[in-house]
Amino acid sequence: MFRTLHDHLFRRLPLLNWIAVACAFCLAVLAGRLELSGRTSFVFLSWNLLLALLPPVFAWAAQGLSRTRLKPLALLTLVPWLLFLPNAPYILTDLLHLKHRAPVPLWYDLLMLLSFALTGLFMGYLSLRDAERTLRAFVGHGWARAGIVASLFLSAFGIYLGRFLRWNSWDVLTDPYALALDVVRPVLHPFRYDHVWLMTGLLGVLLVSGYHLVRGVGAEEQVDR
Repeated sequence: MFRTLHDHLFRRLPLLNWIAVACAFCLAVLAGRLELSGRTSFVFLSWNLLLALLPPVFAWAAQGLSRTRLKPLALLTLVPWLLFLPNAPYILTDLLHLKHRAPVPLWYDLLMLLSFALTGLFMGYLSLRDAERTLRAFVGHGWARAGIVASLFLSAFGIYLGRFLRWNSWDVLTDPYALALDVVRPVLHPFRYDHVWLMTGLLGVLLVSGYHLVRGVGAEEQVDR
């Protein structure tokens, strides 16, 4: 079992190196802004980036477990993966913070926010690819694909909960009752919360289309080889 997990991790080393490079670039740009401005206004981006790294960790663990005798644990590992998945594309909404703040040039803040947002988004997409492979081992190709699409729409709804209602993934454990109320209200009163469903639908379509574009590029590279 440990040999299987070791081989699974070893095959990921090139990808892990690029993830490290992307994260290092984000943090370097953030450090540059702190130096330019003398303020800690955007330090929260480093925390958001850390949360965005959790979905691929859980997804990689699930895929590794699916290849061992502990295969049933793979599905359990996908539970925290799904809970933390919205944190990856959530960084896209940090673009709402973009405005000119002297003495930092606007283009610098745009580059910084985009670097965090795109890194977070691709962390989510990488985790989705592994989660889809894990699900295939249990439910087949079609249901696995449907599960991934559903998880992206759930992530879009999770982004609404996080950005506008300020809920966190761990609030499922720390304050489940209040969180459940905020989840159920739009379901019970869809016309009163039409803005919630509009945002969830549009953002969900964006995330699904983006994932399949990235997935398609990867498939073409495999064919070219």
